[in-house]
Formats: sequence, structure tokens, C-alpha cells
Amino acid sequence: MKSLISVIIPAYNHEKYIAQTIMSIIDQSYKNLELIIIDDGSSDNTWKIIKSLKEQCLARFTKVEFITQKNQGICATLNKLISLTSGEYIYMIASDDMAKPNAIELLYEELVKNTSYIVAVGDSEIIDENSKKIAWDIAQNPVDIDNGYVTFWQYFVAKHPRLKAINENMELFGTYKTLRKGNYIPNGSLIISKMLKKAGPFTNKAPLEDWYIHLQLSKLGKYKFVNQILFSYRWHSHNTIKNKRLNKIKIMKTKIYEFHKRVKFIIGGFNV
Repeated sequence: MKSLISVIIPAYNHEKYIAQTIMSIIDQSYKNLELIIIDDGSSDNTWKIIKSLKEQCLARFTKVEFITQKNQGICATLNKLISLTSGEYIYMIASDDMAKPNAIELLYEELVKNTSYIVAVGDSEIIDENSKKIAWDIAQNPVDIDNGYVTFWQYFVAKHPRLKAINENMELFGTYKTLRKGNYIPNGSLIISKMLKKAGPFTNKAPLEDWYIHLQLSKLGKYKFVNQILFSYRWHSHNTIKNKRLNKIKIMKTKIYEFHKRVKFIIGGFNV
């Protein structure tokens, strides 16, 4: 039997999307999955919808665990989710996004094929609140797919000239040196569990949690980029990234925290 893979979903106030997220995991071609969801104190019907799908999930997955809690924030929720996993690999997905049916299987094959990689990730398409494919212009405004960038990687390379060197030499993808200037890893990563647990925990001192954890993982091993659309990232009115002022604060706090961590690494004789 293939390895057990843990899929974790931190859910919060996504009543309109959570069923689609869960169904995208149910529909995965990779069979040996466990599903763990924590509803982080949603004030809408998110938890009710999660519970309504439990029987279907019990019939599909090797193990199912659904938990609701008082709101603790994304970092604490992710730490709890990871602590509950028993799989050899972990796949994280937000409660408003979707994975393509072959996503986990293709990423798993990449990690098995080359054991020097600890993270595998594909490209992400962009969808709106009605699951329609859209594109971004260079200012990240939604536009028709014929008039913009239709995937994360297309957008990142166009937006950040420094990434053109990575695009020409994908061995640089996911290296600490390239990630220090900002996060460019698309959503939907499959990660070796022991490496994710070693890289953690998430912390509110580094509130841009996705960038922070990729920085830590990049110190531990290599990344594999699969140049296929394996994930659907939902662009809607409540995306936290749209709050530019708050996002700048998160970036600065994460940079400062990582700077102090890096200084400790260098003092300890580990220059990254």
C-alpha cells in the first residue's frame, strides 16, 4: 500500500466554499488519505456544513477527525492540526480553495522518485467566488483570462524580475536565499511530515505563516516545482491578502522574526 497522506484543513467562516474544498479532497485519485479539519470558531455555517459531510468522508478516508474550537487564529490551528496527523506526508489546503483531482498523487510521485526533495508543489490557477477561472493584471486586479496572468507562477515571474533567474534554472526554486526576499511558492504543497514538524511550530511572531514555514523548510531540504496547474486559489472579497496595510505589517513582523532566527543560526555556526 502507498504511504498514508494527511490532509489538513483549517476552516474559518467559509460556509460558501468549504463543501467544495472537502469534495476536492474526496475526489483525489490518491486513495490512502486521512482528513483532519479544525473549525476555528466560525460565526457562520461552516461547522454545520463540515459535519453534514462527515458520513461521506468516513466512507472515503482512512481516518477522519473533525474538531471545532473557540477562535485561536491560524497559527495555533495549524499547529494543532499538524500534531494530530499520522501520515508520512502532509497536504495543507485552506477552506476556500480546491485541489485538482490528481494533485496529491502527482506530488507524491515526485517526492518518492527523488528523495532529496522534501516539498513538492504545482502551479495554482485563480478562480473567483463562483469558481470561474480568472486572471490577474500586474497590480493583482482580476481581469478576463485572455488579458492577464492565469497562474501564480506566471504572475510571480512577471511581477518580480528576480524570479526570472529561477524560471530559467528551477534548481533555485525554494532555496532559502531566494525566499528571503519574499514568498513565491504557490499554494497546495505536499510536505514530508517529519520535515514539517521539524520546521515548525507556526508562531504569531511571524504572522505571514505560509512564507515563514517555507523559509524554515528551505533550510532543511529541496523543493520540487511541478509545472502543472494542481490547485485552484480562490480570489474573493474576504481574502486577507487584500488588506494591504495589514499585509505590510505581517511581512515586516515576519521579516524581523526571521532575521533574529537567522542571526542565531549564524552564531551557532549554521550559515544559511
